Amino acid sequence: MTTTLTKPTAPEEAPPKRRAKALRAGGQLHAGPIAYVILALFTIGSLFPLVWTAIAASRDNNRLAQTPPPFWFGGNLLDKLELAWTDANLGEAFFNTTLVAGISAITIVFLSTIAGFAFAKLRFKGRGALMLIVIGTMMVPPQLSIIPLYMMVAELGWTDQLQAVILPSLVSAFGVFFMRQYLIQALPDEIIEAARVDGASSWRVIWHIVFPAARPAMAVLGMLMFVQTWNDFLWPFLVLTQTGSPTVQVAVAGLGRGYTPDQALIMAGALLGTLPLLLVFALFGKQIVGGIMQGAVKG
Repeated sequence: MTTTLTKPTAPEEAPPKRRAKALRAGGQLHAGPIAYVILALFTIGSLFPLVWTAIAASRDNNRLAQTPPPFWFGGNLLDKLELAWTDANLGEAFFNTTLVAGISAITIVFLSTIAGFAFAKLRFKGRGALMLIVIGTMMVPPQLSIIPLYMMVAELGWTDQLQAVILPSLVSAFGVFFMRQYLIQALPDEIIEAARVDGASSWRVIWHIVFPAARPAMAVLGMLMFVQTWNDFLWPFLVLTQTGSPTVQVAVAGLGRGYTPDQALIMAGALLGTLPLLLVFALFGKQIVGGIMQGAVKG
């Protein structure tokens, strides 16, 4: 009589173990229905202010004052957008704001990358104290510097000129700190030492090593600074006029003035002022996110 030995079957792996095994093997996890519901709620909540701005721009004051407010489009959206464009001279305002935001973003990215590299990788006396001073300036409310800054601009004769808005925004303490933190992890010391051994100067190291390594962070910082400068209102409102060289925010602030402000016209101007930012992010958002992920993998 012969006996046959059978190999006991292994128990089925639990779902968490399968997920961990799939991750170790380079697989991908698939989101469940709860994740899709949460993402849909966040998406609706994020888009609702923009959609309601467009709805309000398509109505009139009487309808906007009623309860409940309108939650669907009216028939005046295109007329209100055209009126806001001509009344606020948004064509010139868009050009001025693009010029100011573009110069500020490029300058901040360039200077912040160099300063961040110095704080991250160079050894010099007082480095820690200077970094603390840079971080300390981030704690000071910008409203405290408005009066001396305005006095300086007035002495230079720059009131109602774009350089009065460009000059104070050419440097950023946040940009220096952001680039320093990124370069500490993304730029190995061995690469810099190898370049030094080959006889590379500091500027050659910056151009050929630092800038390529910092490209993902530079793209993110440039986008953040462009959006911040585009949305800046208080300082441009103080030094610029709506009849001179206004930015978008200053031009939109002059819409709907009167005993009874035209809320729909104001909403139309705000919608036009937001659309360029949405267009920029729609065109370059994927490249920026991809650059972040690429930099994270390399780091």
